[in-house]
Amino acid sequence: MGSLMDLLLVLPAMLIAITVHEYSHGRMADSLGDPTARNSGRLSLNPIVHLDFLGSLMIIIAHFGWAKPVPVNPRYFKDPKRDMLLVGVAGPAANFATAFLFAMPLRVGLFSGSSPLLSGIFFYIVIINVALGVFNLIPIPPLDGSHIIKAFLPPSAMAAFRWFEQYGIIVLFIFLFMFRGPFSLIISPILDMIMSLLLPGSRWM
Repeated sequence: MGSLMDLLLVLPAMLIAITVHEYSHGRMADSLGDPTARNSGRLSLNPIVHLDFLGSLMIIIAHFGWAKPVPVNPRYFKDPKRDMLLVGVAGPAANFATAFLFAMPLRVGLFSGSSPLLSGIFFYIVIINVALGVFNLIPIPPLDGSHIIKAFLPPSAMAAFRWFEQYGIIVLFIFLFMFRGPFSLIISPILDMIMSLLLPGSRWM
């Protein structure tokens, strides 16, 4: 029963987080002249168009998953390096903004004692959006942090970084599964700091 309740809290929070994230990538790219997301039907806040089968399965099993990346074509951009940076920042920025918006009703006690389920959903929306935003800032391909750091690399480093991009997903999984302890030591304080700013006194761990 507890597991089912957890799923009822996590599922809407994850759907909102990944939808806002991918939509924001597509919206930013579209505003910079790339119609690829719009043409592929991905410029939408409908979660269904962003769902990835394996990512959705992981949401149900592990309560954390992912969506299909919104397609972006840098050839449409006037300044590809700058514009890819903006597209990369858009996803995490949207997650942090969403976390802030959903934290406000909790801060003022809007659901205090009246709707524990709704309060729990809002709380999970805040946590998951913060976690997704921070996680995606890690500079390992294909995460958004790799697009951000790429904008600041000198031309002499680009060849090596393109090679790294080919194996980024493998490096990411090794990083997550073999170095979970060090990863947690780096990420957890950042999550703690952001959560303490959004919801002072809250316990989320």
